[in-house]
Amino acid sequence: MRLISTLIVVLVWASDVYAQQRPLVTEDPETVGAGRVLLEAGLDYARDVTFPASGLNGNLLRFPLIGFSVGLSSIAELQIDGGLYNRLSIAERRAAPLAFMAVDATGATTRDVEDIVVATKIRIVPEGVARPSFGVRFATKLPNASNESGLGLDTTDFHANLLVAKTVQSVRVVGNAGLGILGDPTRGDRQNDVLNYGLSFARALTTGTEVVGEVNGRAHVRSGVAPVGTESRSVLRFGARYTQNLVRLDGGLIVGLTSRDPAFGITVGLTYVFNAFRVP
Repeated sequence: MRLISTLIVVLVWASDVYAQQRPLVTEDPETVGAGRVLLEAGLDYARDVTFPASGLNGNLLRFPLIGFSVGLSSIAELQIDGGLYNRLSIAERRAAPLAFMAVDATGATTRDVEDIVVATKIRIVPEGVARPSFGVRFATKLPNASNESGLGLDTTDFHANLLVAKTVQSVRVVGNAGLGILGDPTRGDRQNDVLNYGLSFARALTTGTEVVGEVNGRAHVRSGVAPVGTESRSVLRFGARYTQNLVRLDGGLIVGLTSRDPAFGITVGLTYVFNAFRVP
């Protein structure tokens, strides 16, 4: 009983301090905490990545991936996520609607920045003994990566998701579901509405170590063929996290579940949180 109680405390503490938990992307409704700032940095390497709009396929390095979260109150959080360097080693060029626009991708490699995502997360209902916690998250993806590199779409997307989570003994389960409004990169007057989804778990093994996993993606639910770049996507992640004081190390494996997702990849990262200011 003492071990189980300790693991529950660790999970609840971790979800409060590290509300967005690398290497997972499924969002926990718990926020980082009032006046706290969370900084995270990571590296992803994925093989056999396809960009349907430009027709490029190859191995993709993303480094550093940077996340910045600020606790505006005990229930609200501002998030900014992006990256400085994406490099694709091109293995294949396929016919695609925007292949002619990839003017910077004529050699064996192409590079660009990561699209920036600005989001707000609000916890609506706290977790109770028999009740899960609930929250909402609204996010906008900005078109920082260009279609000239072959890695970007030059579209602005919006996502609105419902978040739910519950800790049961040593396991925390998180679920996301919502709507994504994705711009069509081939036409400026059309969009595609998709279903966002995510389901993750984190199981504490010791007071500082967890194993984690998730399936996360989006589903094209309209009739007909999805506009290029807005197709269904799904990724399976499995990894581990180690927390020491206010620093967390993480690593994981990435497996794509559709033909457009990476065949295989790895991710590693670091998260640090600190008290930055006092909320009045």
